[in-house]
Amino acid sequence: MADVSPMTDTSTDADTEDKNLRNALSQGLVASDGSDKSRDQKMLRRLAQNREAARKSRLKKKAYVQQLESSRMKLTQLEQELQRARQQGIFISNSGEQAQSMGGNGALAFDVEYARWLEEHNRRVNELRGAVNQHAGDGELRIIVDGILAHYDDIFRIKGDAAKADVFHILSGMWKTPAERCFLWLGGFRSSELLKAEDALSQGMEALQQSLAETLAASLGPSTGNVANYMGQMAMAMGKLGTLEGFIRQADNLRQQTLQRMHSILTTRQSARALLAINDYFSRLRALSSLWLARPRE
Repeated sequence: MADVSPMTDTSTDADTEDKNLRNALSQGLVASDGSDKSRDQKMLRRLAQNREAARKSRLKKKAYVQQLESSRMKLTQLEQELQRARQQGIFISNSGEQAQSMGGNGALAFDVEYARWLEEHNRRVNELRGAVNQHAGDGELRIIVDGILAHYDDIFRIKGDAAKADVFHILSGMWKTPAERCFLWLGGFRSSELLKAEDALSQGMEALQQSLAETLAASLGPSTGNVANYMGQMAMAMGKLGTLEGFIRQADNLRQQTLQRMHSILTTRQSARALLAINDYFSRLRALSSLWLARPRE
């Protein structure tokens, strides 16, 4: 953190050059009449450009440090909540692959894992953005893009494990920001409205909800007092709820295949720009949520 402090940035070189040129002009070492006036004006413009570049560098580094500090504080808070939850009965296996519940569920454990994944994802995307802006070669871009796609595979695996522990937490998207939840589709982002597989999954989910509603409504009829009939209907409802995990798994498989197919169709540079666009979209949703929550209320 100290190495990237806005008080100790790399704009020193630009400031030093700015100072040297100013001294040269003030001491008359640089001619200021005749044909040399044009050269002096260029030097002055260069001074102004150096100052502006140094100012932007300081602002950029300050924002980056603030972002890191915010992420660190959020992660620390989540880890503290996880520790309290462990004391209350939530156990996370040593393998780290699946959250098991003794007195609650694995929702909090998943939230911590997702926060860590998102922080690493942002780091990788910033690396990709820098490489694209600096016109890096396809070889370098391919390594970064492949790393991001592999990182997406990690979150699909983590979500699959979490769905086994608490499918409702994943389906409801409570680990997302409010604006992201508004556009949530089966526990994640909609791969593409053009894919027929999305329609099939959406129709299947609607059919499951309708069937579940009918099963629950049947228990409200005249036979409500029949305990055996009631328990039988509730057992049917529980069985139908068990299919939710399958819907989440199929939706994540579709999202994963979409990313992989995108990478196989597009060039490396196009894939890099597509990943940046996807990240920027969700970053704006998170920013919109922050603005909405911070809005003035009368």
